[in-house]
Amino acid sequence: MLKVYGCYKSRATRVLWLAEELELAFDHVPVLQAVKLDNPLAPDAPLNTHSPEFLAINPFGAIPVIEDDGLVLSESLAITLYLAKQYGGEIGPKDLEEDAQMMQWSLFAATEIEQNALKISRIANDDRLDSEAGQSEAAAAARLLKRPLSVLEKHFAAHDYAVGDRFTVADINIAEIVRYAQAYQPLMEANPSLSAWLTRCQSRPAFQAMWERRSAE
Repeated sequence: MLKVYGCYKSRATRVLWLAEELELAFDHVPVLQAVKLDNPLAPDAPLNTHSPEFLAINPFGAIPVIEDDGLVLSESLAITLYLAKQYGGEIGPKDLEEDAQMMQWSLFAATEIEQNALKISRIANDDRLDSEAGQSEAAAAARLLKRPLSVLEKHFAAHDYAVGDRFTVADINIAEIVRYAQAYQPLMEANPSLSAWLTRCQSRPAFQAMWERRSAE
């Protein structure tokens, strides 16, 4: 059986959302980020990214990781793209061209959007978005996101989804990165087609099920 190592409040959400979409049976092994624990190596510490037993699975000490029929795979985008091709049907690529497009959009989001979107997410998670300093930091990150988000805005003004005009793994990969910047409303208001696409993705029952579990974690 497929095993997914990680926690919901991490990049594992991409994998766990996809698993819900595919209705995959899997064994979820909770693994916390070591940074969340005072002493990740304490005898009573929960399984975390510094635990020797986890490092035996992934020496990089990062989540998520999957085990699937003997294959051990880390890096969330590699995992989702693999699962989509292995089990995905319509969510995966139909041909080599779609495969390349899904990889292109996934890597675009990861390299051009994620870093600055995460800055906004951290400000929001720290409850600083309403402060003057927080607004200033968020605005600075938003300025750096203006160009890459405008690319997505133009694409989603003409297409309902990222590839093949159907919901695919590419939408999951992009949506889970754009979500980091979602709390900064001026950015969403400036990109209405992107915002509408994100709402479509997050309205899916599989996302809602994943998010409910994430909220309860």
